Amino acid sequence: MQYPPSVMIYVISQVIRMHELERKLGYEFKNKDLLATALTHSSYANENRKSGAESNERLEFLGDSVLGMIVASYLYNKYPDLPEGRMTRFRAELVCERSLYGVAEELGLGEYMSFGKGEELGGGRTRPSILADAVEAVLAAVFIDGGFVAAKDMVDRFILSRAATVESGSADYKTRLQEYLQREGTQEITYRMAGESGPDHQKTFTAEVCLNGKVLGSGDGHSKKEAEQAAARSAIEALGI
Repeated sequence: MQYPPSVMIYVISQVIRMHELERKLGYEFKNKDLLATALTHSSYANENRKSGAESNERLEFLGDSVLGMIVASYLYNKYPDLPEGRMTRFRAELVCERSLYGVAEELGLGEYMSFGKGEELGGGRTRPSILADAVEAVLAAVFIDGGFVAAKDMVDRFILSRAATVESGSADYKTRLQEYLQREGTQEITYRMAGESGPDHQKTFTAEVCLNGKVLGSGDGHSKKEAEQAAARSAIEALGI
C-alpha cells in the first residue's frame, strides 16, 4: 500500500522526534507505542477514535503510584530519623504539579505531545497541569517497558536530583522543632517578640522560642513569622537536631 508523501513525512518526523525524546530520557523503548500513548492527550484521542488512538490517562494513573512509591522509598532510606509528617510534606513537594512541570520543561515534553485542535489552540502544549500529568504517564510507560529499575533511574535523574534543593527551600524550622520536642513528651513551646528595630518600612523583629518558659533560641527577621523561624532554627542548632 502506497502512502501519500505527506503522510510518510509525518511518520518519519514522528519517529525522529521519539528518538530525540528517548535520548533526553536516557531510555530506549522496546515498545514505541507505549511512549506514543504516554504523549497522547485525551483531546487528540477523542478526535481520532476511529484510528484507535488511546489517551495517556490510564498511564498517568499508574505513573502517579509508581512515582509516589519510589519517592517514599527514597525518603525512608535517605532520612532514617525523619518523622512521618515531614516525610509526607517532603514527598508532596517532590511530586507536586510544580515539580513535575519543571521536569516537563527540562525535557521539552510539550513539543512531543499530540493534542486535539481545540486543546492545541487553547494552549494545552504549555499548560502545567497537562505537562505534569504527561510526566507521570511517561514514567508509567518506562515502568511497563523496562521495569522498576528503569523507572527508578528516571525518577532519580529528573526528580530526586532536586531533593536537596526542595529540602533547603522549604525548611520549616518551627515544625521540625515542635516534632522533635513532642517526641520527648508533653512540652509547652511558645514564641514571643523580644524586640524590634529600624524604620516602619524596614523593621527588623527579634523573636525567642521558649520551652516550658526557658529560652531555647532567638532570631531576627523582617517579619514576625520570619523571626520565629530564625529562632526555631537557632534552637535546632543549639540542640544539635
